Amino acid sequence: MPLIGINPLPWYFSRDGFSLSREILPAVYREVRESGFHAVQADVPDGTTVKEFRALLADHGLSAAPGYFFAGFEEPAAEAARRHAAQQAELGLTEVFIAGAMAPERLTRPAVGHAYDPGRLDTIIEHLAAACEAVTAEGLRPCLHPHVGTWIETEAETRKVLDSIDPALLAFGPDTGHLHWAGADLAALIRAYADRVGAVHLKDVHTAAARVTDGDYFEATYGRHVWTEPGQGDIDFAGVLKALPEDWDGWFVVEVDVPDQGGDPKGSAVLAGQWIGDHFTSAGQVR
Repeated sequence: MPLIGINPLPWYFSRDGFSLSREILPAVYREVRESGFHAVQADVPDGTTVKEFRALLADHGLSAAPGYFFAGFEEPAAEAARRHAAQQAELGLTEVFIAGAMAPERLTRPAVGHAYDPGRLDTIIEHLAAACEAVTAEGLRPCLHPHVGTWIETEAETRKVLDSIDPALLAFGPDTGHLHWAGADLAALIRAYADRVGAVHLKDVHTAAARVTDGDYFEATYGRHVWTEPGQGDIDFAGVLKALPEDWDGWFVVEVDVPDQGGDPKGSAVLAGQWIGDHFTSAGQVR
């Protein structure tokens, strides 16, 4: 039975950057719970212990959904990955998303594989594999999350990474929005690695906005409003869900970087929750 959560990113992500803090989370989690979600992506703020974070979730009737570890991977990152995985394991999770960090060169020309360098990708694969070894040693399954604006962005890069690292070390954590924006054939890609999918980010995209090649990542996000709530854009979610194995029981995590049709973070979450209710039963099964 699949599990369903949400990433409350819109509450603490803006054009000015990422501002996650312990102080804002009670208000955030109250609104998340009021929106109908029961699990949130587990991102433990700096200065907060896992015990404190777990208590905060419990106070709001929430549980932890897979968190997100990112690094450039042009340099070794295994120790940082291990520390993050240890937190996730302490929260009782078994999967974690793992992704590259934003690359300035790619942010200027997003979603087209700009400045591709096979030698650099080989280095990234080497350091990512070492990080995955550290994560799996903590009892977690790292799930590759391709992301526009990073060096693992396109379908070809995604396939290269997955094909180069042992499936026992690296699972697949597709983000429907990022892959669609980068031009991937979502259903075909997920079907090709269906036995490796450990968790999925559900995000929708306005295709017309995504296909405009002028402007950088932030102009696309805040100016053209590429992102939108599930069901409000152009992604074929029926095809995505059908591409997964019938008995798949991993995590679906709703993620909307910037509220679109919902307007504000809570409104966005409510709209996403309505879509979830229309497509999944109360037991988490696909309708």
